[in-house]
Amino acid sequence: MRDKITGLFIEFTRSEKNSGIILIICTVFSLIVANLSESYIQFWHHELSFSFLNFKIAYSLEQWINDGLMTIFFLLVGLEIERELYEGELHPIKNALVPIVAAIGGMLMPALIYSLFNYHSTTIRGFGIPMATDIAFSLAIVSLVSNKIPNSLKILLTALAIIDDLGAVIVIAFFYGKEIHWVYLIISLGIYLILLIMNRLKIHRLTPYLILGIPMWYFMMKSGIHATVSGVLLAFALPFNYKGADNPSIRLQHILHLPVGFIILPLFVLANTAIQIRTEYVNGLLNSHAWGIGLGLCLGKPLGIFLSIYMASKMKIFQLSKNVSWYKIWALGIVAGIGFTMSIFITQLAFDNEVLVQSSKMVILLSALFSGMVGYLMFLFSKSNR
Repeated sequence: MRDKITGLFIEFTRSEKNSGIILIICTVFSLIVANLSESYIQFWHHELSFSFLNFKIAYSLEQWINDGLMTIFFLLVGLEIERELYEGELHPIKNALVPIVAAIGGMLMPALIYSLFNYHSTTIRGFGIPMATDIAFSLAIVSLVSNKIPNSLKILLTALAIIDDLGAVIVIAFFYGKEIHWVYLIISLGIYLILLIMNRLKIHRLTPYLILGIPMWYFMMKSGIHATVSGVLLAFALPFNYKGADNPSIRLQHILHLPVGFIILPLFVLANTAIQIRTEYVNGLLNSHAWGIGLGLCLGKPLGIFLSIYMASKMKIFQLSKNVSWYKIWALGIVAGIGFTMSIFITQLAFDNEVLVQSSKMVILLSALFSGMVGYLMFLFSKSNR
């Protein structure tokens, strides 16, 4: 089973790397087409509605992607976290100390920098935007200079980004929900309780979990808590009997890797990077929210990761590998400043004002470009590990 887990980890990093390259292409395409054709932007706002019995859901195509398809992305994130905790790079707990410490520092410092720039302002809601690390983009950058990076650093970056995702889910659940409708929330949590009972009864078939996951998602969405949280809950409801050959969690990860990496995330990027370069958006780059996001990602991320690892190592909490230099830790922190997918996602939740949303997306893209290029060059001119 350990070999199966290791194989899945390799498959995950490979698919994330390739997905990152696809996302870069989709971003460039979307930005170009959005500035050539207004109908491209209108397409993503076209309304789609579905009715079942007395239930009707009507959302724009962009909302279906952000609230529906991205729930599947969060389901995969939850499955990856579960795998890492049970039998992956975060098991046992001593192996998880470095990425946990790095992830916490890498989330708190950007949030602090953003908050300093937006203290006593309505834009303070955007504090979660620079907290995330995009796994696909960061691994795509790392893959370009893989001979310069020890395996321990690649594992650290992957584990750090996965823990980051868990932190982002917690932030979304507690800070970016709407007014809570308790009846719907209780129904959703009641369904989740049924899923946990099924887990305890050792029901290993995927179908019942997936069928019940749909109404749990619907009632979670109606409750005011963001619907994507239901994806993570469903992941942790699935049995992870790592000694068994027929593991539903592992099977679902195999099923989801390709559609998430090559369909769902590209659709998310196409829908959410359809940004027209307007004067008011460009002017918005000079506002406090843009400074908070840009400095949070480009400076806060590497500073938080570096300082947290440095202090923990000096306190003898853990010891770094001999082939990992402090220079490469800083370079890793720079690459981790590529927030992209999760940063854009949180932007949609944090702001309603169109200028704030679009200018935030622009600074996220600029920060990703800066972090990617600087991180790549730092690794490129570092000493080889061969």
